[in-house]
Amino acid sequence: MLEAIFLGLLQGLTEFLPISSSAHLRIAGEFLPRAGDPGATFTAIMQIGTEIAVLL
Repeated sequence: MLEAIFLGLLQGLTEFLPISSSAHLRIAGEFLPRAGDPGATFTAIMQIGTEIAVLL
């Protein structure tokens, strides 16, 4: 759960940088003890959440 919160915060903070926020998620996932690659489903959900936040 804490990994998801951390990755969500990282996604939100780096979304508007010219560097891919998805790459940040993959790199950060490698440094987390259990997370590893968060997976395509998790990344897709994060992207949808970002899109909804931008629209609001």
